[in-house]
Amino acid sequence: MRNLADIRANTPKSEIFRGQAQHVMIAILLVVGASAWLRDEGAGFLGISALNWAYLTIGLIVAHQVIVALVFRLQLHLNLMVRLFGGKALKLWGMVFLPMLAARPLLLLATGLASTGTLEGNRMVQITAGTALLIPAAWGMHSVLKYFTIPRALGGDHFHDRYANMPLVDQGLFKYFENGMYSVVFLGFWAIALLTGSWNALALALFSHAYIWVHMYCTEAPDMRIIYRDVA
Repeated sequence: MRNLADIRANTPKSEIFRGQAQHVMIAILLVVGASAWLRDEGAGFLGISALNWAYLTIGLIVAHQVIVALVFRLQLHLNLMVRLFGGKALKLWGMVFLPMLAARPLLLLATGLASTGTLEGNRMVQITAGTALLIPAAWGMHSVLKYFTIPRALGGDHFHDRYANMPLVDQGLFKYFENGMYSVVFLGFWAIALLTGSWNALALALFSHAYIWVHMYCTEAPDMRIIYRDVA
């Protein structure tokens, strides 16, 4: 039976910072790289240029993942959220996390609509490929909602013992992909880029997909080793 209080008591507080120097350095490189690929092309959308939509998207993605890293680490090692907000901590965290998560594809879509047609190549091929990628992405999201559940996606195992003691999910998407949320669901970002035919959206799909794996290896994987250290 995993007990988060015991885990905190027996884990050095220096673990709060594990992987975060790498996180910052890789994030800077990804932002610089993505920014270098962006083009100031397209008619714009809602009075905002294609380039500004792209920068807004990058800013949101970085802010989201930095906030997630801070909350995960401070909650896991210091129980900060629960100490501040008690039993409402996970719900309040969801009120921050979920709108930012939902805004990511919406801003990417806005970027795509602002620069539609700037992606070279056959549009029918792009539309067909984009539509095809939506299928696994939708299946993956369905599996997350039905089998993994929102509280666990919010990092519930950092907050409460009952989530840390739940068995690993092996249904739907998770029957075939250990990290299905990152490997499959994020194909939806590529689908948006291809369906809108936007160069900037495609560059940001690559940026977003790469950066979520930075979160996985720099923040989530070290946390999982601490919480589930007894799992072979």
